Amino acid sequence: MTSEVENKPVICTESAKELVKELRASFATGKTKSYEWRLTQLNAMVKMMEEKEPQIVAALHDDLSKPELESSIYEIAMLKNSCRLAVKNMKHWMMPEKAKTSLVTFPSSAEIVSEPLGVVLVISAWNYPFLLSLDPIVGAIAAGNAIVLKPSEIAPATSLLLARLVAEYLDSSCIKVVEGAVPETAALLEQKWDKILYTGNGRVARIVMAAAAKHLTPVVMELGGKCPVIVDSDINLQVATRRIIAGKWGCNNGQACISPDYIITMKDYAQKLIDSFKCELERFYGKNPLESKDLSRIVNSNHFARLSKLLDEDKVSSKIVHGGERDKENLKITPTILLDVPRDSLIMNEEIFGPLLPVFLVDKVEDSFDVINSGTKPLAAYLFTNKKKLKEKFVATVSAGGLVINDTTVHLAEPTLPFGGVGDSGMGAYHGKFSFDAFSHKKAVLYRGFACDAFVRYPPYTRGKLGLLRALFDGSILGIIRALLGWSKA
Repeated sequence: MTSEVENKPVICTESAKELVKELRASFATGKTKSYEWRLTQLNAMVKMMEEKEPQIVAALHDDLSKPELESSIYEIAMLKNSCRLAVKNMKHWMMPEKAKTSLVTFPSSAEIVSEPLGVVLVISAWNYPFLLSLDPIVGAIAAGNAIVLKPSEIAPATSLLLARLVAEYLDSSCIKVVEGAVPETAALLEQKWDKILYTGNGRVARIVMAAAAKHLTPVVMELGGKCPVIVDSDINLQVATRRIIAGKWGCNNGQACISPDYIITMKDYAQKLIDSFKCELERFYGKNPLESKDLSRIVNSNHFARLSKLLDEDKVSSKIVHGGERDKENLKITPTILLDVPRDSLIMNEEIFGPLLPVFLVDKVEDSFDVINSGTKPLAAYLFTNKKKLKEKFVATVSAGGLVINDTTVHLAEPTLPFGGVGDSGMGAYHGKFSFDAFSHKKAVLYRGFACDAFVRYPPYTRGKLGLLRALFDGSILGIIRALLGWSKA
């Protein structure tokens, strides 16, 4: 009996239906549309982080052994910044945007009104389980929606804490957390939502999209891919190496969607690059990285086995030039660099999402673009160079969710830039005002009076009316005059 209770889904299809019904009733009251409600919720979220930071850090450590600095800065501080930016700018974002009108509707005025979509679903990921759960919700609140959050069951401590904190600090009649695994997510996906934002992998994304399509529900997909790093030779190698390390192993030990996935460099420069990595990695994580407190662990045994499989492939295992040590009991893998990995290996054909970094060799740096463009479009791509023309070609040639030149991952911290993928790495974007826009409908509104009623739009239709309407749609003052005088060829 106890086992049956433990295995019972937190939410089933019927209870999910009732949940959405309850949220739609709350949304229908109009309270989420008010500026005051939105402001109250965002300020409450900031207060929650200020009062509960130790508990949040502890939960992230339980789930991922995430270092305190990474938790405090990359999850909590970044979320605070999102809240404060929304609080500062939300009133302006909510204001109607004036739009120009043409001669066709003269005299008239127009505006674009941002209105909330309604009841939205956010399905978040395990790798940044606090930030990726609540950052989209900042935009959804700012836009005036009612919300359901489904945190990842793979980060159970953070999921449980989110459920408790959201219920304690936010308006539980309009913002709810549903915990659980596949059955609970499936029950939620059977419902009609006004938008779904999903963060995760492509396989699950297809399931989410198929469910959304049944209800014509729009989606934002934040996925991933193999994020490349091109390393040219005319650079400050130490700075470049440190920035790659920070973006790879300093971001949840490579378990990040924008983490560098592989490096492309020239054959005659590779050894110099490897030597720099070895020096800086030892400086950052010591001679025995398995004992370092500054590296997250692999999230679970399944992912540990997946990464081990990539390393143990026959054509790859001999390519390890640094690291490769593993502690299966504690789910730790040291920062690992592989040199001259075959292009047809597993590690070069699936997203790594871990502490392994292959180095792919080319004859000249320009060949890197062909390597990148031969695969699917990544969520991010990085280039280290001082050559202006190479930077220009990189921006013009490489299609990715975002590009960074001479650094890695830092574009995520800029709220003025959209964060999102393209192709297999996702669709839609959020962060800053892009988050507000992602959860808003841009409603077109045109205002007219009763004066200047254009007779030409009404039957009976004549050649003269046709000529005048053509001139109006062309926006030609001279054409309008000619039509009114009967000089139009029409």
